[in-house]
Amino acid sequence: MADVKKVATRASYGEALVELGAEHDDFVVFDADLAAATHTATFKKAYPERFFDAGIAEGNMMGLAAGVATTGRKAFASTFAMFAAGRAFEQVRNSIGYPHLNVKIGATHAGISVGEDGATHQCNEDIALMRTIPGMTVIVPCDDTEAKAAVRAAYELDGPVYMRFGRLAVPVVNDPDTFEFEVGKGIVMREGTDVTIVACGLMVQAALEAAEALAEKGISAEVIDMHTIKPIDADLIVASAEKTGRVVTCEEHSVIGGLGSAVCDVLAERCPVPVRKVGVQDTYGHSGPAVDLLHEFGLDAEGIAREVEEFVR
Repeated sequence: MADVKKVATRASYGEALVELGAEHDDFVVFDADLAAATHTATFKKAYPERFFDAGIAEGNMMGLAAGVATTGRKAFASTFAMFAAGRAFEQVRNSIGYPHLNVKIGATHAGISVGEDGATHQCNEDIALMRTIPGMTVIVPCDDTEAKAAVRAAYELDGPVYMRFGRLAVPVVNDPDTFEFEVGKGIVMREGTDVTIVACGLMVQAALEAAEALAEKGISAEVIDMHTIKPIDADLIVASAEKTGRVVTCEEHSVIGGLGSAVCDVLAERCPVPVRKVGVQDTYGHSGPAVDLLHEFGLDAEGIAREVEEFVR
């Protein structure tokens, strides 16, 4: 993988905002004293008159963004996932979600791959929190190409959107020249017949690598990039499950309330099949190098392949 381009999706977020800014002047960007880390600083440099730093006051930032959205403009509100979904949950729920305003939340530094920042910053609960808010769209892009497309789609979408971006640089698996993104529509990255692997975020690349390893052992794995957790592509999940008969979900998030739970909701109603969830198993993370932590928690190709093989056998 050394020759594969790697980009952190938080960087993709910043670049996408600048590109959008050149095309549209009807939105502003907020940050909460983390512009360098969230990469909204690139937008600030290009369009300083449309950038506002709310300081270390995430709840207030969400209120400010909501206020802007009531005027007919759109607002992007940016900070770490732990603060966007956790600290500011009440403001997101009541000030943004309830009136269904055009606020797009760019939540960076999500999951175990935050690494050395440790358990307090490794937000593994944000997808669960955000998908409970009525009318909230939840998107977890897997690479640079998809992240940029997600930002554009969020801009076009009516209503609140939660976008989850990562700190760690990850391989670019989608070709920007041919890639097509649609909110609520998953993407079959690899066809298979023995098991369906539904993944999001950086777990998509890990799932593809795992599928390669599994193929060498005679196991045919179908890999789906489920970039939109809400609204989820129920038809695609059911169609794949009917074909393979078993499903494994993979997410850099708690196995409680995230992608795995969303997939199980669909299958329980429409296509009951055995399911195994690969993710953070009801525990906190801890400080350490991101790649080492992902391996320790089984959130890499080796961990996925191990779980799938055991599940299938």
